[in-house]
Amino acid sequence: MRLLECVAGHGSGAPAKQLARETGLALPTAYHLLRTLVHEGYLRRENGLFFLGEATERLSSSGAQQKRRGMVVDVLARWRDVVGAPVYYAVYREGEIDVVCVSDTPGNPAVEEWADFRETGHAHAIGQCLLAQLDEEARRDHLARHPAQPVTPYTVRDGQSLLKRLEQISLSEPVTEHQQYTLGTVCAAIPITVGSMAAAVAISLPVQHADRLLPAAHRFQGEVARLLGSLGISISI
Repeated sequence: MRLLECVAGHGSGAPAKQLARETGLALPTAYHLLRTLVHEGYLRRENGLFFLGEATERLSSSGAQQKRRGMVVDVLARWRDVVGAPVYYAVYREGEIDVVCVSDTPGNPAVEEWADFRETGHAHAIGQCLLAQLDEEARRDHLARHPAQPVTPYTVRDGQSLLKRLEQISLSEPVTEHQQYTLGTVCAAIPITVGSMAAAVAISLPVQHADRLLPAAHRFQGEVARLLGSLGISISI
């Protein structure tokens, strides 16, 4: 590990003798470890100099990804506690709705995914919020692969009805749905910016607390804007 750290500190590469000296290793030990690290792909050797290898870069990328995911989990938990409702984070990538992370509590459980979220985007606030961020061609492509059909008695009935609804959605306001995905539950979703990718965060409440949905969603929207604005971050994973 000391050798890897030392090599990482030399962007233009470093020879074995210099690395041994800087890490305090005996030269034969340094040579042995360097050969092993090169063999395993953690280092590469060019013209007598050692550089970080592909395996180290993959390890670094994986670590950064885990760090980002940990940050997302912490952020969602904070929002969950502030709003007092389960919080969801989803993105639209490679033509599919992907609910990446959910934060709930035993007292405020998340909606059970009884019907595949990817196939029922027309029926829940997350899906409608994501689809509303797409252009018409992408929306029609999605509906060609995942046709709109009733999930509950309150679900939009067909693709044309959904397209009309999507055209009327204002992305400056929370996107809401009442019992369209699952009976007894109301939801609200808010679009967020993740580079060029459509993304959204959402909350859900029992239908008996439907009167709380819009006030909670507006508070949630304010918390999202405040935190992302103050940190200047994107919460992609």
